[in-house]
Amino acid sequence: MSNAHLVNIEQCGREITAQEIEEITETVTTFSNLSLRVLTETICEHLAWFTATGNYKKDACLKLLQKLDAKGFFRLPAKRPSSRISRCDLRPDTTVIAAQKYQEIKCDLQEVRSVTIEPITDKAKTRLWNQYVECYHYLGYKRPIGCSIKYFAKTSNDEILACVLFAGAAKSITARDKWIGWSSNQRLRNLPWVINNTRFLIMPWVEVPCLASHILGKINRRISTDWYKRWGYSPHLMETFVDPQKYKGTCYKASNWHSIGRTTGRGLTRKGKTYTTSPKLIFARPLIKDFRKQLCHEYLVGRIEI
Repeated sequence: MSNAHLVNIEQCGREITAQEIEEITETVTTFSNLSLRVLTETICEHLAWFTATGNYKKDACLKLLQKLDAKGFFRLPAKRPSSRISRCDLRPDTTVIAAQKYQEIKCDLQEVRSVTIEPITDKAKTRLWNQYVECYHYLGYKRPIGCSIKYFAKTSNDEILACVLFAGAAKSITARDKWIGWSSNQRLRNLPWVINNTRFLIMPWVEVPCLASHILGKINRRISTDWYKRWGYSPHLMETFVDPQKYKGTCYKASNWHSIGRTTGRGLTRKGKTYTTSPKLIFARPLIKDFRKQLCHEYLVGRIEI
């Protein structure tokens, strides 16, 4: 197809030029014997299209290829059957956890000696964290997709006080996006630099006033470094959602998170699907001073590995 008939298109916040479309078409046509996976990775490399962690941005690239296929630029190879065993989101077995009896920790914060924040890395502790959250958090356990960090908050005696999870941000939240001030394309490009506190569980046998905000404060001061060590780039903003029917978000307010509005309660819009959920309070906390400028940047990049 002649370059004269091509126009630039937008895909997941990136402008794909007419010249790039022509080169993609040539690649797909020339290497039609490649699998769809290899083809997608090849085009990601040609476009230098990477996620914030430095991996190929395969999902966005595949959507682009499917869009061009639908427009008649080329025919993609059929998807080959996967030999990988599917990873089911199995609920952790909480039988042992639920049967255990725990000693109450009921005191003032100053009586809890040296609260420590421990990032979870090994399998045994990850399994234990999953079991606690499934057993005691009102939302239960759900395997996080993409980048995430799990924490234990502990006493100096290694007693577990809390479980905390930070993972990827919500894709599109009207109040948050207006508060940041980014465009739709900027959001699509730079969303990985926003992370979400998706789980925060103080153990039910722990009753220590101000402990939650104390834990959040400790995490606030270290999560940029922890995230960089784990994923190769530093987040610029944290967010979380609080169900006002259950909580007021007091611990977030006390640890300098901003109350920035509410969700609509309509959930993420998908073609042919609708669902509703109750509106949630939205809290956010910047991790750098010029977070708005950075999140609206046209060329914000993370770790690049070629």
